[in-house]
Amino acid sequence: MHSVRRDLGMLRDRRFALLLAARTISVLGSAFAPVALAFGVLALPGATPTTLSVVLAAEALPMVAFMLVGGVIADRFPRHRVMMAGEGLNAAAYFCLAAMMLIGWTPIPGLVTAAAVSGIATAIFFPALTGIVPDVVPADRLQTANALLGLGTNISRVMGLVLSGVAVVLLGAGWALAVSGTMFAIAAMLVTALRLTPAERSAEERHSVIADLREGWREFSSRQWLWVVVAQFSVLMVAFQAAHGVLGPLVAKESLGGAPAWSAVLAGEAVGMIVGILVTLRLRPRRPILFATLLTLPTALPYLLLGAASPLWAVVAAGVVMGVCFDIFGVLWNTTMQREIPPEALSRVSSYDALGSLMFGPIGLLVAGPVAVAIGPRPALLGCSAIIAVVSLLALLSPGVRGLRAPEEEPAAGPRNAAPMEAGA
Repeated sequence: MHSVRRDLGMLRDRRFALLLAARTISVLGSAFAPVALAFGVLALPGATPTTLSVVLAAEALPMVAFMLVGGVIADRFPRHRVMMAGEGLNAAAYFCLAAMMLIGWTPIPGLVTAAAVSGIATAIFFPALTGIVPDVVPADRLQTANALLGLGTNISRVMGLVLSGVAVVLLGAGWALAVSGTMFAIAAMLVTALRLTPAERSAEERHSVIADLREGWREFSSRQWLWVVVAQFSVLMVAFQAAHGVLGPLVAKESLGGAPAWSAVLAGEAVGMIVGILVTLRLRPRRPILFATLLTLPTALPYLLLGAASPLWAVVAAGVVMGVCFDIFGVLWNTTMQREIPPEALSRVSSYDALGSLMFGPIGLLVAGPVAVAIGPRPALLGCSAIIAVVSLLALLSPGVRGLRAPEEEPAAGPRNAAPMEAGA
């Protein structure tokens, strides 16, 4: 068992505290985005479910297209600067979306362009985020650091999701999107203060972008547990994107009470994530990837209940279960990657992970609207829940997923970044 006091003592480290604050504020901003954007687009004159699908896909497609480039950038340059660039681009994108909503000039090409900039920003930001944690904290504190980052961000997510529904109802989608942009800008400023430096690479180690991507692919493809779970999520994300991005809000608008009801479902998921994070502060499974993969099965429950016309309280409760499962999965997954992948390739491998997991997600967004029109959103949600259950069971057949063991004892070592850990704010 690990000491809670020792866990919380990490907050006295200046660099980790800055990273935690930046990530928490960034998530607070992003928590406003899905509710505000979904209901803002659906409220536009002449908007249909297909309109929402197009805008969301415009964000997802560039994110997938630029993800590998983001991994190369994050392994070549100081990761805090890469994260700063990503947060800054996101701020600009959401300020543009807010401005269009507030002035009432919302051409679809303009919405699509701003959404695409946000997708590129995420592609730049995400691989650097995964790689920066081992640069900031010692190897024996990785799971604790990932758990504390998740705890802060999920508390922020609960606040953001609850407040976003209120903001959409009282102020409108435009102001909620403006709040998102402000939060991203603040996060960018905090990340700037980290001032990390990348590990030096000799002249022989400096390659072209293509060579760097090949090296990252070798690291990725040589680990069965890694590519099997990524393949699982490449299919899961089709269902998740369709259900969370389009079908869920449609059902909420038609029969559950609109934006506040969907915010309640998302907030239930975020509350579950907080519970999951508290569990991971204590949890140390011997087979972390097997345990994490088993937890993907219950994530089908909210979509099953939505499709079965269950009452709102039941869907919210299922969202809590989904949140618990997803956050335990996320902490175990990130910690295992940070332990098993060489530091100089971690962001590139993370980008392959993200690309593989997300690349089919836009398909879910694009087809969700037309499918909802053709067969109805509830039958489509039942189909999403079936997809999640089947692919999760298939992933458990992999020996790599079942057999990977955590180390008996995490090595006591400093962070990979050359500078010593700084105590005190």
